[in-house]
Parts: sequence; C-alpha cells; structure tokens
Amino acid sequence: MSQPSGEFRTSNDAFDDPAELRRRIEEEGYLFIKGLQDKDKLMSLRKDMLTVMMAGGWLVEGTDPVDGIADVSKRCTEGDIEYTDVYRVIQSLESFHESGHWPEVVSMIEKIVDGPVLPHPQKIARLWFPKYTDHTTPIHQDFVHFQGSFDTYTCWAPVGDCPMELGSLALIPGSHKIDKVVDHHFSLGAGALAIYTEDLSGEWLSNDFEIGDSLIFHSLTVHQALPNVTEDRMRVSLDNRYQAFGIPIAEQMLTPHLSNIANFGWEEIYADWESDELKYYWKEYDLEVLKKIETFGEIGFNEAMELAKSGDPNATLHLKRMIRRDPEGERSVRAVEVLAGIG
Repeated sequence: MSQPSGEFRTSNDAFDDPAELRRRIEEEGYLFIKGLQDKDKLMSLRKDMLTVMMAGGWLVEGTDPVDGIADVSKRCTEGDIEYTDVYRVIQSLESFHESGHWPEVVSMIEKIVDGPVLPHPQKIARLWFPKYTDHTTPIHQDFVHFQGSFDTYTCWAPVGDCPMELGSLALIPGSHKIDKVVDHHFSLGAGALAIYTEDLSGEWLSNDFEIGDSLIFHSLTVHQALPNVTEDRMRVSLDNRYQAFGIPIAEQMLTPHLSNIANFGWEEIYADWESDELKYYWKEYDLEVLKKIETFGEIGFNEAMELAKSGDPNATLHLKRMIRRDPEGERSVRAVEVLAGIG
C-alpha cells in the first residue's frame, strides 16, 4: 500500500473543452470531475443498494440503511460465498445497471474518445467493510481484468461521500504512458493481482470525494484503493467501464460481474426489471469480441500455490476460499492437493 502525497488535478475548468480533456487524459491518464454525477440519483441508488445489504445482514439492525453502518462481525469480500449471496441481489437491481448509462457519464466519455460510446455490459459495484484492510484492492492496472483494448476507460464514483479514510482511489499520473501491462502477482483484494511497488515510480495522488465526484482513467493507469480505516462505515462505489465503438471488447465483459465464481446469469438479473430497454442491449451491435487472456489469472494462481506451500497465510486463505465456493473446479482440485501436502 502506497500513501498519496498530493491531490488530483480537478478538470471542471475544461468541462466544455473536449480537446483539452483529451489532452489531459492522454498526458496524465485520468480526469477528476467534481459533481459530474447527479447527487439525487446517486442517493436513490445508495438507498437501493444499502437496503439489500441490510436485508443480507451486513448492516447494524435498527439503523438507517443509508447511513451504511456495518456489522463488522459479518465482514466478507469478493471470493467469499457470503459476499456473493448479497452481491448477486445488488447485481439484479435495475437502478444499479441504469447508473452505467447515465447521460452525464456517457457524454463525458464521448468527449474523451471523440465519438459514440459503448458502456460495458458488466457493471461493477465495490462493497468494502471497515477493519478489513488486508483485503483492500491492491496496486494494479485494470487491463489485466477487462482486457479487450488498451483504450478503455474506468469511471469510479462513490455512492455517497467518500473521504480518504473510507477508501477513495489513488493513482500515479502518467503511469499509463508505459503503454504496456506491468507484471502482476498474487495478492489478496479485488482481482487478486497486484504490481510490486519496486516496479513503479511516480507520485501517488488521491482526494476526498463528495457524492457526485468521479474519477475517469485509462486501462493502463496504475491505481489502488486506499484502506477503509473507519470504525463502522461501509464503502460503496461504482466501477464501470466504457469504450469507443469499433475497438475490441473481451468476452468476459459481456457477462455479469462475479458470475465466473458464482452460479448466476443475465436471466436471473433481469427477472424483476420493469423495462426491457437495457436487457442485452449490446447484442444490437456488431462487436469484435476477443477471448479472455487467461495468462494473468494463471500466473496469480500458480504464485498462490507456491506461496501456500511455504505457509503464506494470505495464499492459504485464497485457496481455501476457492475450494469452498467451487470444490469440483480444476484449480480447486489442485489447491486441495497443495493444502493437503502442507497439513
């Protein structure tokens, strides 16, 4: 975990200057826009998402769900069955998927790519418990996960105010200009892949975020989450991806997030929706779809296996989670053999 030493440059002054916005993101790898997203829509979405978390037992009973007061005894994270049981309900919220198509975000991405935009079907929420800092999203580049084309962009926005202590994002400006994927290694945290700090240089930047503030960045921009060090507050954020039409998209971005480790799909997600407008919307287009590059995940898994053999507790925990959620899977079978060998 690297600590930020400066703040993001705010680009609201260039809001109506697409050429300047493109120049900045090409040079710095990001745009930080204050108040880009509508606060009322975000608060309505927050109520929807945190009501699901309350029903799932993640929040303290008797509190207002919108306050996001976590029951820390229920801590879990991506990869845990308990996490997916609640997350799949959030994935089924029509309001959650609509947020990836809000015009204020799409129009900003259109300025960046200088043309029409495809919001990725895979919409992502990040739901992080306090006092669980070992599972903070590690230093990485997004390309290792969503792939397709380098010229793909993430828009990260908290669903509520997010001071740095709650776990805002940090990044290294200009780090995308290396124009390649840096070596990633096994780690706890979302994605389970991290870049070693000794392979990096540059100043880390971050900010307190108010509801509506948004951070847009390139797929190669090196970034991380800051830990949620609050006593009892959930950190809730949107983590959606966008690209111009006419460039490839990877096959996994056409599937629901985390459906690769849990048994749910689009039909389950769409079951209670009131509108058909966004159902399978991407099938209307002639997209170039690329096969997922498995190399990144395989490297991380193999490193976890070797670390577990030497008694590394994080690697052991990672393998045990894998076995628990998919005991018959090929990797789980291999993991069982390794854990059995070390007792």
